[in-house]
Amino acid sequence: MTDQTQPTPAAAPPSPSPAAAEAAALHDATKRSRRAFIGLGLAGLAGLGGWSWLLGRPPAAGIPAPLRKVLDFNAGLTQDYYQNTRLAPEFAKSQARAPRANGNVGLGNENFDPAAWRLTVHGYAPAGAGARRQEFTLDQIKALPRTEITTELKCIEGWSVIVSWAGVRFSDFLARYPLATRSGQPIADPNRPPENDTPRYVGLLTPDEAYYVGLELESALHPQTLLCYEMNGQPLTPAHGAPLRLVTPLKYGIKHLKRIGSIAFADTKPRDYWAELGYDWHAGH
Repeated sequence: MTDQTQPTPAAAPPSPSPAAAEAAALHDATKRSRRAFIGLGLAGLAGLGGWSWLLGRPPAAGIPAPLRKVLDFNAGLTQDYYQNTRLAPEFAKSQARAPRANGNVGLGNENFDPAAWRLTVHGYAPAGAGARRQEFTLDQIKALPRTEITTELKCIEGWSVIVSWAGVRFSDFLARYPLATRSGQPIADPNRPPENDTPRYVGLLTPDEAYYVGLELESALHPQTLLCYEMNGQPLTPAHGAPLRLVTPLKYGIKHLKRIGSIAFADTKPRDYWAELGYDWHAGH
């Protein structure tokens, strides 16, 4: 056997001193932070530029046109989903609670006299024909079939409450007083109003015209849409829209106009208080 020389192991590189290792780590972190800062800065500038571009677009119904297009697209989806056969869930009366008296626009007239109140309805008329106009007292409305529902009132602020309502179905009111047809005939089937004889929209205003909402005719004819005069078994209070308010449970509370002064029918979208401030015109949920 011959002797073989064993290779000498290579010496390990000297370990950096703690101070050198810390300096290297700080240098690497600085490079990464600089890159991240530049990236975030560029993203921020792009976002700011996009926002500036958006704000510079021509307005459409109170907000920049691109945002309005998004809302209109969402509204179209809501409209396709909406059907008169879809009902809001109903609850036991024992679950009902008093809602907040949110919003007082249209209720500011301190001299308002409920006894002198009248509901004015401007009937749908053919183009060029004189508009039909009729006034109603609360007693006339109460003489129509009474309907009670207990549903959830939902607010765009994020809260909701179960409330018991009583009043007259809008569709029952129009069955008795056919003011929503050109022909002056009642709508035979509220689920299928004849297109050639009925308007597309309904507009409602407070007596002082300070608050106003618009509805699709289908929403007005929905079996849970009420001309409401009682809440939780008691007459409406002034803060909640006495003597008559709108209740439409498939819409957010911004559509539940308090203290109805007038109703009108039209083929073009009526003005809507919150839509003019940038909210979805349909406001369904």
